[in-house]
This record gives sequence, structure tokens and C-alpha cells, in this order.
Amino acid sequence: MEKLLQVNNLSVSFDTYGGEVQAVRGVNFDVHKGETLAIVGESGSGKSVTTKALMRLIPQPPGRIKEGEILFEGKDLAKLSEKQMEKIRGKDISMIFQDPMTSLNPTMKIGNQIMEGLIKHQKMSRSQAKKRAVELMELVGLPDAANRVDQYPHQFSGGQRQRVVVAIALACNPKLLIADEPTTALDVTIQAQILELMKDIQKKTDSSIIFITHDLGVVANVADRVAVMYAGKIVEIGTVDEIFYNPKHPYTWGLLGSMPSLDSADEDLYAIPGTPPDLIAPPKGDAFAARNDYAMKIDFEQQPPMFKVSDTHYAATWLLHEHAPDVEPPASIQRRMQGFAQEAELNTKGDRS
Repeated sequence: MEKLLQVNNLSVSFDTYGGEVQAVRGVNFDVHKGETLAIVGESGSGKSVTTKALMRLIPQPPGRIKEGEILFEGKDLAKLSEKQMEKIRGKDISMIFQDPMTSLNPTMKIGNQIMEGLIKHQKMSRSQAKKRAVELMELVGLPDAANRVDQYPHQFSGGQRQRVVVAIALACNPKLLIADEPTTALDVTIQAQILELMKDIQKKTDSSIIFITHDLGVVANVADRVAVMYAGKIVEIGTVDEIFYNPKHPYTWGLLGSMPSLDSADEDLYAIPGTPPDLIAPPKGDAFAARNDYAMKIDFEQQPPMFKVSDTHYAATWLLHEHAPDVEPPASIQRRMQGFAQEAELNTKGDRS
């Protein structure tokens, strides 16, 4: 598959009164044309900062891209001027933010907000842009679009506002769509509708998607590959099946073990002990060592490299070293992982049928 995006050794820092916060530390990943990559992890793991850096939306100061390459169709976005980035944002790369109410301008009609990108990037006239705005509203499932195009955000429900945000993001047929927890503020029914909408639109447009979430429950149904982030680093990356059925990093075990499943309804949910490290002074070794029940001496002294599990599966844990002891997650976590994986497989089969 052809690579649309390559991120090489990306590091993003924020200068604060307390010191330099190393929010993203040497991140590497790529996105192929037409695929969906999910980036998962706890709050504060660096997911949103990573994707905002891709669009050069990190406020400077206090933030800055410290080093690294962001190659989009071979062009390094990290080296482009703000004027050059303005031609790419909304046209080639679009973003769906978490809260639609803060993403939309409450003083502007919905139609005008969708039309902005069409007029700027597609050079449409106002009448052409308005006609296209109505079509986009219909595409994302908003009823009576011809009349509602002249309404304001407060006249739409939360789910409808998020559909408007999706319409804005799709207006110029972007090659890459970044969805930053787009369903967190929505109830479960609307969440499912928005996810189904994104999958359907991807099939029609063959766009690539980076899906940011802390909820592994949505990952199995939307992603082709999964990158697990912790303390500003990617600690494991692989296909959905590899991450759900054969995870190798103890942090991934903890994330999967903390998810409820139908088979484990009577069991207590697993909780990862401790808290994430202070990224003003990151640990010398593996950032997860202090919370890892299986940590060895080397975990506190050296950061693990990315060990190859398969051609598509890599994990940064010393447990994969040839001299490491043979360790598996506790039986309770394995049961929950198996139950959750089975549910995900059933959901996937249901979608295919």
C-alpha cells in the first residue's frame, strides 16, 4: 500500500514556568492511503498533541516541534511556512475535534461555516458553495438540509452539530481526516451513528483516517491498525487483530484488561496501578516501569527499543528480549481480553453481513 503520511522521530515540547514538558518524544508511524489508524492511550499520553502537530496547530509559544519530520505526500510539513500550511489545512488534511459546540462559531449560520473552505480552497462562488453545503449536510444525514443550512449551531442537537463538523471536515474531499475523539461527548446511539457515517464516507472517498480515542471499544469497528501511546511515546503498534488477540506490551494488557466485556461482568475491572510520569523530567528507562508488575532492573535503566513481533507488529518492552523471562498477563486479564476480542469479532461480522 502507498504511504500517504510518514512521521519520523517527532518530538513536541511545551515551555512552562516549571520547565520543558516533553509531550511527544520520538514518535514514528505512517498512514497508508485508504486506511484507518487508531491512536489509543490514557489522557495525557500525547495523542492529541501528536495530531495537532501534524496540522501545525501547536500554539507557539509555548509549544514547539522540537525535531522530526512530518512527510505528507513526500513534503515535510514541519518545514512549511504558516501561509503554505493554510493551503493544506481543510483542503488536503482536515480535523474533526472532540466538542462540536466549541468547534462551531455560534454567531455564524451553519451553511456559511461549511461554505468557508469551499470558497477558499475550491474557488467556488457563494451560490455554488451553498448548493454544495446542502449536499454535504445531506451526505452526513442531516434532514431538511435546504432549510437548515441557514440555521445557527444552537438550533441543532449535539449529534447533529457533530455531523455538521464532519461535513465541514469533508467539504474539500481531504486526503487525510484526523478525528480527535469525535464521539466522546455523544451518547452511545449517536456515537454509533457517527462512527458508521465515517466508515461509509471513507469507502466513498477512499480517504485515510487517524482516529484518536481512549476508548478501545470503538477501535475494533473503525481501525485497520492501532498505535498505543504512553508518556509521549508509541509503545506498541500493529493490526487490530494483533493488538486485541496478541498484545505484547504490559500497558496494552492493562488497557484491554480495564475494558468491561460481557464475559467478565461479575469480575472487578483491572486498574493500572500508579499514575503516568512527569514529562518535565521523564524517567531514565522505560516510562511505564514504575507501573509495570513485570518490570525488570533494565526497565529502570534503559529505554527499550521497538522489538519486531511480525512485519506489522512492534512493541517497546524488554519482555520481548531473547533473554527476558517468559511472562504472560494474569488469567483475569486474559479472560477479559478474550471476551472483549470475541465481542469485537462478533460486531465486525455483524457489520460485514
